[in-house]
Amino acid sequence: MSLMNQLLTSISSSSSALLGQDHLFLTRPKNVVLPSKKSGLCKCIAAPSTEKTAYKTKVSRNENMGKLQAGYLFPEIARRRAAHMLKYPDAQVISLGIGDTTEPIPEVIASAMAKRSNSLATIEGYSGYGAEQGEKLLRAKVASTFYANLGIEEDDVFISDGAKSDISRLQVLFGSDVTMAVQDPSYPAYVDSGVIMGQTGRYQNNVGYAHIEYMKCTPENGFFPDLSAVSRTDVIFFCSPNNPTGSAASRDQLSQLVQFAKDNGTIIIYDSAYALYMSDDTPKSIFEIPGAKEVAIEISSFSKYAGFTGVRLGWTVIPKELQFSDGFPVAKDFNRIVCTCFNGASNIAQAGGLACLSPAGLEGMQEVIGFYKENTRIIVETFQSLGFNVYGGKNAPYVWVHFPGQSSWDVFGEILEKTHVVTTPGSGFGPGGEGFIRVSAFGHRANVLEACRRFKELYK
Repeated sequence: MSLMNQLLTSISSSSSALLGQDHLFLTRPKNVVLPSKKSGLCKCIAAPSTEKTAYKTKVSRNENMGKLQAGYLFPEIARRRAAHMLKYPDAQVISLGIGDTTEPIPEVIASAMAKRSNSLATIEGYSGYGAEQGEKLLRAKVASTFYANLGIEEDDVFISDGAKSDISRLQVLFGSDVTMAVQDPSYPAYVDSGVIMGQTGRYQNNVGYAHIEYMKCTPENGFFPDLSAVSRTDVIFFCSPNNPTGSAASRDQLSQLVQFAKDNGTIIIYDSAYALYMSDDTPKSIFEIPGAKEVAIEISSFSKYAGFTGVRLGWTVIPKELQFSDGFPVAKDFNRIVCTCFNGASNIAQAGGLACLSPAGLEGMQEVIGFYKENTRIIVETFQSLGFNVYGGKNAPYVWVHFPGQSSWDVFGEILEKTHVVTTPGSGFGPGGEGFIRVSAFGHRANVLEACRRFKELYK
């Protein structure tokens, strides 16, 4: 192998390790050492520059892309983390930032996917394109498992490659002329997809994007917005349990939200991706609220239940009762979007989804969820012992820690610099997140315990 090939191979390997999931006891690749080479006298001669101006097409850039601030939150965190690791190559960096699962998929679920994968190598088991809406059996199982006795039927369920993808498909469905409201703070994909679609104006510092209604969710209002102060919009994105605050709306609060939507002729896009983390009688679906089928869509995912962040499988529920202002069923247009923009979720992933909803699969998912909930308890107790005001953690795998009067990115930077622990700055979730950081409970137990030890050292 030539010297250049050796170098490129080493760089590729180092980059892959750098970007991968870090563990506390990760062994990093050693620095590349190039062999010395004797050479004679080298005479340097200036040569005319051969650099040419890059060719440009005549296609205008989508002006909405220019409205986006810096980069999407989590890639920006990954960029800063990578820079930190270059600065401190021997540091044991622990990531409690991005909400990426770390524990193995339950064996019964992984085995079902392996079996489906192996069957594709046989004449009898091979299958190509499937239904864009998802396999019939899985749609029925989702409906009966999560929406029993709620009036949700098999053909109301659309299987997808994850809730995040469906957020963007729903934005395409509604188009650029709709107005949007979001919880503040909230998952940034709601806002960023709306910006890309052209639903918003320019970003204003400490205010947010023009033409978005930011529904303030603070400790003072129990992280549920004062709906009497919210202007009417076409669409409301609402996540419960909320990412990032970890708060879950009560039955009474969701009833208020449904009535608000009915009074205003608004459609709620309800994100229930963390519903199984709830340990009380708080509604796990918006469709538990009477009348919700006339005003709501629900999106959800297997990602945080079964460790499917890489497998990619989710679903969206659009009841037949939900109609546009002209009486046309919303589900019919979404079906057209799905058939145009998507070829259906992986058949292997869907086999995993069916296994998730088997008795053994449900038990396995609860064990995984229980593991992360214990991590959450450890993190909550750590920050409480240090005198911080701490929110969330009961019904979600996220802990929302208040640093009043401080910049979220500054707190993020200080924690990373002094403890080598990655968190998430609250301002990345909207103006209302300033002064907070989100700490994720997704991590190996040893890493969580070590991170908490470092937090205690920093803030003792």
